[in-house]
Amino acid sequence: MLRHRKKTLQVVKKLDAFPKTSEECVETTTTGGTFSVLSHLLILWLIVMEGLYYMETKFTYTFKPDTSFSEKLKINVDITVAMPCKYVGADVLDMTGEQVMTFGELKLEDTWWILDPDQQIHFEGVQRVNSYLRDQFHSIHELLWRSGYTNIFGDMPRRLFFPDTPTDACQLTGSLGINKVAGNFHITAGKTIPLPRGHAHLAVFMEDSDYNFTHRINKFSFGEPAPGIIHPLEGDEQIALKNHMTYQYFITVVPTMVNTYSHYGTSFQYSVSEQSREISHAQNSHGTPGIFFKYDTSALKVEVVEQHESIIAFLTRLCGIIGGVFTCSGLLSRIVGLCINCLTCRFFKKSSKSGEDEDEVKTVPGPSASLLSSVNLNPPDNGPLLAASTTSLSVPLISASLQDTSST
Repeated sequence: MLRHRKKTLQVVKKLDAFPKTSEECVETTTTGGTFSVLSHLLILWLIVMEGLYYMETKFTYTFKPDTSFSEKLKINVDITVAMPCKYVGADVLDMTGEQVMTFGELKLEDTWWILDPDQQIHFEGVQRVNSYLRDQFHSIHELLWRSGYTNIFGDMPRRLFFPDTPTDACQLTGSLGINKVAGNFHITAGKTIPLPRGHAHLAVFMEDSDYNFTHRINKFSFGEPAPGIIHPLEGDEQIALKNHMTYQYFITVVPTMVNTYSHYGTSFQYSVSEQSREISHAQNSHGTPGIFFKYDTSALKVEVVEQHESIIAFLTRLCGIIGGVFTCSGLLSRIVGLCINCLTCRFFKKSSKSGEDEDEVKTVPGPSASLLSSVNLNPPDNGPLLAASTTSLSVPLISASLQDTSST
């Protein structure tokens, strides 16, 4: 059993893909040490940057069919018209033909068209900010989704300055629950009179000079407030130069499902285009003077989801960073070290020195014959008899030769 275990360990050892190099074969250089320090610093910095990037979230936008047909659509309104409330009427007319009273009722309050200083500063701020958001929404939309602010501008401050003149404007505020079908919300002259098939506006006692559809939109939105949704009409102000003017806003409402870390719920975005013209029957410009918001709902719903990157992708990028930096730094270290050796002639000196060492090894002479003979003169006791006899025979021969020489 122990023998089989050793064989298994030997087989596993042969499959080692990470051979170890002995310390005697490793050469350390100043260039390599410098690149090692720089590599570790670079890896540390990249890991910190990757961690910060992982902490950030990203948004995904998905378009799906809107299947909630029975859902009601709420319109939030805060509009000021430069006419007294006794001349103003507001209602909704849609494709279903439902009665006006079923949608709710707005609150009409007499006020002054001129704002007090605090209100004027607030409204001008709303105009500037909303204009910037409309123009730059494509570049800051993720910041808006993350912000969590459902009311960026805040509410209009209360009036602290009351003019001595009579009220000359009407402020319409409130919410209306409408059907998710095409329709229009309009503000015209005259009070609303319900009829079996629609409604009418009674304005028979108004003079032409009483018509003035100069208006200011403080709030106009659909659904519940949600962060990241911009309402393009807020902060809009139109000054009517003629009495019989009609203003038309063509609105496309898009249901939006917001699923972020700061908010979860359903709301509505909208896009708008506007048109204005004077009503003059003499110039073949027919119609009804007033302010018309013609809306229609989109068949597609947008889902906005905020999420983090997966931990597996984060770890994969970290491994790629560490391995790539070490590989590239090792390659650069060798290239730079070779260039330094070439510039300082160390490489050529090492090559010539290694060649000389090889020549010395090849020309080393073997041991001399006299040295070998002197070594063999005193053989060990247990040496072969042949060597001993040979040595003993050589001595009398040498002595005999010496005697013959002396006799001659």
